[in-house]
Amino acid sequence: MGGLLKSLGLRRLAAMIVKELWAVLRDPKSRIVLFVPPLMQLFIFTFATTLDVKNVDIGLLDRSSGAHSAELVQRIAGSPNFRRIVPLASTAQLREAVDDQKVIAALVIDQDFDRKIARGEPATIGVVLDGRRSNAAQIVTGYLTQIVGTLGADLAPRVAAGGGGSVVTNWYNPSLDFIWFTLPSLVAIITSVAGLAITSQSVARERELGTFDQLMVSPLRVHEILIGKMVPPFLIGMINGSAYLVIAPLVFGVPFTGSLLLFFLSLAMYLLALIGMGMVVSAAAQTQQQAFLGVFLVTTPLILLSGYASPIDNMPSWLQPITYLDPARYFLVIVQGLFLKAIPAGAVFHQLWPMGLIACATLAAAAWLFRARME
Repeated sequence: MGGLLKSLGLRRLAAMIVKELWAVLRDPKSRIVLFVPPLMQLFIFTFATTLDVKNVDIGLLDRSSGAHSAELVQRIAGSPNFRRIVPLASTAQLREAVDDQKVIAALVIDQDFDRKIARGEPATIGVVLDGRRSNAAQIVTGYLTQIVGTLGADLAPRVAAGGGGSVVTNWYNPSLDFIWFTLPSLVAIITSVAGLAITSQSVARERELGTFDQLMVSPLRVHEILIGKMVPPFLIGMINGSAYLVIAPLVFGVPFTGSLLLFFLSLAMYLLALIGMGMVVSAAAQTQQQAFLGVFLVTTPLILLSGYASPIDNMPSWLQPITYLDPARYFLVIVQGLFLKAIPAGAVFHQLWPMGLIACATLAAAAWLFRARME
């Protein structure tokens, strides 16, 4: 008797899974939307979401017009980070160029710049920055400081040689290519957006189409309905994650140095946490429009609190504890570590168990809310 009931339960579950897969994949346009836009987003966002500052214009107010100032200008012009040097004739022109955002920064070289260098005295260079673009301005300052420092070392070789210097080694990203940081992070971000969007529409779609009442009177149990609705977004997320894993090294040259088993295990746990959040939104919504707005409400803090846009350590102290409820926080650490530095299994599981707790909590909340709706 128990075997018969178990067989019937498996048949009901299989029928529910097939029904949900058919509901998601029966429309050819829907199939395209599920797989093509995430790939397009990966290619576009990989280059768009970068903190590198390139192709910027620099203003120049050169009151010295000597050989050393000319050499400095040539070095700046030869840098790949700067597009054009805009000559300025006066302080008023400098102010106008910055106010109109024609330049992000302006160099001011005093009249005695070359004379001081010729006498072996310290010479300074003024830099005026556009504070409205604070992050970019700080990065440009770093570029300029490096160029000026190199010029100073070349002009005083004995001092530079006596100082001993230093050797800089960049672990895990030798060329400091920002794509190596961006692309692994996008695996988490794009997967979360797609997973939440698909899951959130499942129950809301049933209500809007009038088939939710049929589920209520069917012999299906709550856990069977939930599992059936979880399978399509889970499979789609695994397929997209696998595609990202292949595209990253083949197309963008980002190495994957970790364990494939740990990657897929972490991706599966992350998807379960996302599906639980999406099911809570879907069970609480009455229409697909409400579900869409609910996903938007969840997705924005999910991304902003993950550490992708800004480091969690830079956030206010009262906000940092809230990030522990964000599964993307943990998956970002895992996916970046597996791509770039082959983190061991212990480090992965240290980030994996909080995601498991979030998945259990959200799936349990979704089951309770769904059961309450059915009653």
